[in-house]
Amino acid sequence: MPIVSAPATLRDRARPAQAAELAGIPWLAVLDAPQRAHAAAMVVVAEAEVGDLLCRIGRPATFWFGVIDGLLKMSSDTEHGAPITFTGVPPGAWFGEGTLLKRESYRYNIEALRKSLVAGLPIESFHELLETSLPFNRYVLNQINERLGQFIAAREIDRMTDPDTRVARSLAALFHPVLYPGVGSLLRITQHELGYLVGLSRQRVNQALRALQAQRLITIEYGGVRVLDLAGLQRRLVSAPRASDTPAAVPSAPAAPPGA
Repeated sequence: MPIVSAPATLRDRARPAQAAELAGIPWLAVLDAPQRAHAAAMVVVAEAEVGDLLCRIGRPATFWFGVIDGLLKMSSDTEHGAPITFTGVPPGAWFGEGTLLKRESYRYNIEALRKSLVAGLPIESFHELLETSLPFNRYVLNQINERLGQFIAAREIDRMTDPDTRVARSLAALFHPVLYPGVGSLLRITQHELGYLVGLSRQRVNQALRALQAQRLITIEYGGVRVLDLAGLQRRLVSAPRASDTPAAVPSAPAAPPGA
């Protein structure tokens, strides 16, 4: 009887990063030339298939991860086993620095929503840069600060009941220019994937996107969404109804995962 070998893990599929892939890593630009060359040599990349987990609850953190291309999601599980999605993770994102700083195990899952090209810097290289590079420290501190602000805003907006606002919030978050510099003005995402992140059906997401398009905030393109007015999309959130203003309240989402 033939022996069926186990599928290769994401780490088994890892390889050194190529020059074009390194060019899309934003934090390399803040390093001086010797540090940049050393860090670039330590970065590995791999193709993550749909459903692959980069981070799993309870597993020790060993890499600082980033997204070169594709789309991931950050989620956790409730005490009843139901998944809770915190946010999407689009191109340009690097995440998990809080967990690495404290050398903790992950308190959330990171899963590929679509086939994605992901990168990783070993934890010891991450700490070496923290100890030797002031610009890198500033970069990481800014990442943590921006992410905290994003989660605080998400906590407030999740109290709002308007589905259009929930879609607008998720889009505005995915186009964050500091956390996700690789997105630009066009995000490659399907309505099904966006619905998965927002917690709405594909049909309801389609209605919301068309409403936002009618307001000339976005355009719906084949395989993605283009933002025409990010500031306007963010202002769209201010006038949205809140759960306290209507009896049809949507339960608020849980707080952001610790150590993200």
